[in-house]
Amino acid sequence: MLRSLDIRDVLIIDRLTLDLGPGLNVLTGETGAGKSILLDALGFVLGWRGRAELVRAGAAQGEVTAVFDLPHDHAARGVLLEAGLEAEDDLILRRVNSSDGRKTAFVNDRRVSGEVLRNLSDVLVELHGQHDDRGLLNPRGHRSLLDAFGGLETSAARQAWTTARQARQALATAEAALVAARAEEDFLRHAVAELDKLNPEPGEEATLDSRRRSMQGAERIRSDVARALQMLSEDGAEAALRDSIRWLEGAADKAEGRLDAPLAAIGRALIELSDAQSGVEDCLRSLDINPGELETLEERLFAIRALARKHNVIPDDLGGYADTLRARLSALDSGEAGIGKLQKALTEAEAKFRQEANRLTEARRLAAKRLDRAMAAELAPLKMERAVFATEITPGEPGPEGGDDVTFTVATNPGAPSGPLNRIASGGELSRFLLALKVCLTGDTPGLTMIFDEIDRGVGGATADAVGRRLKALSDTAQVLVVTHSPQVAALGAHHWRVEKRVADGQTLSTVTPLSSDQRVEEIGRMLSGDTISDAARQAAKALLAG
Repeated sequence: MLRSLDIRDVLIIDRLTLDLGPGLNVLTGETGAGKSILLDALGFVLGWRGRAELVRAGAAQGEVTAVFDLPHDHAARGVLLEAGLEAEDDLILRRVNSSDGRKTAFVNDRRVSGEVLRNLSDVLVELHGQHDDRGLLNPRGHRSLLDAFGGLETSAARQAWTTARQARQALATAEAALVAARAEEDFLRHAVAELDKLNPEPGEEATLDSRRRSMQGAERIRSDVARALQMLSEDGAEAALRDSIRWLEGAADKAEGRLDAPLAAIGRALIELSDAQSGVEDCLRSLDINPGELETLEERLFAIRALARKHNVIPDDLGGYADTLRARLSALDSGEAGIGKLQKALTEAEAKFRQEANRLTEARRLAAKRLDRAMAAELAPLKMERAVFATEITPGEPGPEGGDDVTFTVATNPGAPSGPLNRIASGGELSRFLLALKVCLTGDTPGLTMIFDEIDRGVGGATADAVGRRLKALSDTAQVLVVTHSPQVAALGAHHWRVEKRVADGQTLSTVTPLSSDQRVEEIGRMLSGDTISDAARQAAKALLAG
């Protein structure tokens, strides 16, 4: 229940606090007195889209605070929990509009987004007027309204639709991939064969390149190594050393031991020379290059590099690239079988969706009959017992909510053609149709504050009295706030406020005054007779208030 609405510096309101009560709350006043501004302010604090600029001229900011009583089982507690907010028995919504256009929202003094306010408003307040823009006059919203009325669960159909959509997308993707693979089949088979024939190994290109450089260098140094070996052999240094030993040994006996150390050193030199000679011989043997081997090595090296350039990969990645191409070929070869499986999955998913959609259609037809009966029961006390309301269900474009189009139609008299609400009904009839619909669709929603903005426009007399009595009956189980010009409706209110304009210090301001019993007589008398309130009008007002 909306307990209070506090408005500061909004449009032509400077300071205003409206304390609401349970039951039927009535707002009356002359046209242009500011009743719509109250609804604008309430819509602002609830996050609804409305006027772009609400700040009163000369003020730094406008601010609206709404306080709701929140029962333990109220749906708003779930919204608060989802938003990470703690739920309390008092729900305080506050929103500030600064003069530069910035808007800031708070829930129980915690800053929140406008989206959180709107989510809360969906379970706190229903605003309804003759020019309803929240679904009743828009056929696109009739299906969801019927589902809510019938308590229909659409999650199974939604899941089946999602599964079918995903299966359809998977099939389309596979078919596109198969077409693309077929277009490059010749390339794939040639490239894989070429790569398989060469079969390059990771690191092979670097190994071949190193070996090639070594072989090419061997040609350049072999002659020098051979000449060096010749100088070390029996015809070179070795022969000279052995001759030295032979001459020194002949002279050693007469040298009194002075040649012993040199002879030993030369012996050691011969050993080292032998080791050097062996090493040089090994090197020379390794430099024996087979020209055919070098040519074969170069052919493979160049083939690997050419293939890498051709496929725009580095040589070491040729093996992985070949695996990728083989996988694409495998997908091509198994594509037909895979598409067959996907087609089967799609067929099954579409059959499941049709099953769920048909189940929803039958459930909607039953709910439509119940809604039509409920509407007939509501229209009778509103002096429209001869009108016919019908919920039409026709095949529509399949989607997550099934495959039905739902339209609320009316015929104002028996035998008259039926049609959409806003095209067939007159202003007064439309108000009553919408009131009946509102009662049927949301009358049982717990903890909802229902606001009716001039729902009685275009009706008077006994019909206005019937509208007022239906609103009063509705207020027995829900809080109802009515903006009205009808004295019959105003007289039935449990709480009554008058909205007035006044001029103070050159400024036009709007005020809201709670009315006492005597003041209600004067206000309803004004509504009956105009500015000059006659005694007859006062007596009529007292009669209306007496019921």
